[in-house]
Amino acid sequence: MIRVRFVGADGGASDAVAAEGARLLDVAQAQGLPLEGTCDGDMACATCHVVVAPADFARLPAASEEEEDLLDLAPGARATSRLACQVRLTPALDGMTVHVPG
Repeated sequence: MIRVRFVGADGGASDAVAAEGARLLDVAQAQGLPLEGTCDGDMACATCHVVVAPADFARLPAASEEEEDLLDLAPGARATSRLACQVRLTPALDGMTVHVPG
């Protein structure tokens, strides 16, 4: 099981546990976080934009060029932004912290 800490726009944190291979978007939605994922992971929007804690960002596989292009459209995107629909949980990501923008 992979542990993820979500920090909301209000600063409140919630911890989740998910199986290896789960999409970060699905885990966040199961926690009741306001990530739409309007395109259901087809990379046609940026409604599942999250900001990964800088200390954890290097543990993620590199984003595709298509994901990077969509992140350019996401309000409040930062250097450690990712689309939650494109992040699959692996043991290497255990304990990561993800911020959900407002």
